[in-house]
Amino acid sequence: MPRPLFCLALLALPTFALAADDHGRRWQPGDHHVHSEWSVDWDSTTTPPTPVRGGDSPYTRSDNARQASKFGLTWMVHTDHGGPGHSAVTRDHAFPALEQARRDVPALIQFNGMEFDVPAAEHASLIIAPSARERDELVEIERRFSRSEPVDGVPRDDGQTMLDALAHMRDLPSPPLMFVNHPSRTATGVGVWGKVDPLELRGWHDRAPRVLVGMEGAPGHQAIRSERGLYRNKAAPTFGGFDQMTTQVGGVWDTLLAEGRRFWITASSDSHVNLRDGGRDYDPGEYSKTYVWARPDADDILDGLRHGRMFAVTGDLIDALELTVRQPGHPTRQATLGETLALPAGATMRIELRVRQPGRPNPHGDRPALAQMELIVGTPGDDGTPVMQTRRWTPDRWRNEAAWRVATWELPVPARGAFVRARGGSTQDTTPLPDVPGEDPWQDLWFYSNPVFIGTAGSNGAAAGR
Repeated sequence: MPRPLFCLALLALPTFALAADDHGRRWQPGDHHVHSEWSVDWDSTTTPPTPVRGGDSPYTRSDNARQASKFGLTWMVHTDHGGPGHSAVTRDHAFPALEQARRDVPALIQFNGMEFDVPAAEHASLIIAPSARERDELVEIERRFSRSEPVDGVPRDDGQTMLDALAHMRDLPSPPLMFVNHPSRTATGVGVWGKVDPLELRGWHDRAPRVLVGMEGAPGHQAIRSERGLYRNKAAPTFGGFDQMTTQVGGVWDTLLAEGRRFWITASSDSHVNLRDGGRDYDPGEYSKTYVWARPDADDILDGLRHGRMFAVTGDLIDALELTVRQPGHPTRQATLGETLALPAGATMRIELRVRQPGRPNPHGDRPALAQMELIVGTPGDDGTPVMQTRRWTPDRWRNEAAWRVATWELPVPARGAFVRARGGSTQDTTPLPDVPGEDPWQDLWFYSNPVFIGTAGSNGAAAGR
């Protein structure tokens, strides 16, 4: 059951103001899930196993940084996966390679991180805040808590170890960030969960809501044609390249948001081996991008990721997005992505979605046309299931302003508060369809925004979150 929510009137919730905090900010495209040659294989004929460089990816960290820059990214996280004793590889090889990549590609903001082997679950992108301790902090987290790290025979593949890891990260001077990777990849059906389930997401978020802040809305491995995203169970595919926890209106993500959780979605490449080299992946930024509203500064990008100022997109369908909720006639009462706006229940709220289409072809050589946009509004229901409203726009209904596509919707503020999010696609499908073997990912492109929250004073609405 959802936890009780606090009254909005008791919380100091931020409202949108295009003022000092936004000075110098613009959309910063990036990727938080990228592998290199330090995602090693292991020679198990030795004790302990010996790391084999280049086992899961042939590319140096500098190679990945160059490709990220080539495809227009301004930030990237290096996230090699672990293994028995891999914390020593992180310390002695992967971190020096990060320092070299920073020297080789100085214009790209590069974060230290790893694909964390989650105890009693699967994987998550761990992003370390830049500091003089960024190497040692990552090494300690991996050594103490990573599911696949032990070489001493002491098991740690249990739920309590993950909670302990989150508590440790939560209490660091500059807490890192964590996004759950490919959350439904091990599901066996729609709503039939595998190694990651909604109860776990709630427990992790409760333990460290400023660390475990979201999940991949669109997993990587989009270049493979046999099972998009490596979601191999035909009964639990991706939908338009996005994970079912994100795509199902009224599903897992919407339920978490209706509970008041600040829980965000992203898109990533999960790059191991590129399609041109016989692999199943695209380079960082080649197909998937996460845009963060931030200054070109590592700390502000982390702040944007932590607070939901971002949207996810595939195939460069759009390159800018504005989602604003305001009270008509009250110009100072407005909020945007990740923010909260307090409005009286029953008052009119005006939602405006503006998206911009790029002025040049995407890396596939296409200039995809936006075929539809959808606004999605959710509010808490009596039984814990969110009550959803949606409205869809096609080109004959939205307003064009040069490269911008604009949709507006006015509706009453629900008594229990609400959240508002948006999505759009390049197809005529009214909702993303299950992905099937052989489909061309460049012909099925989507964007998803993170939400704006609406709170009503004195209510236990969706906006009264954590």
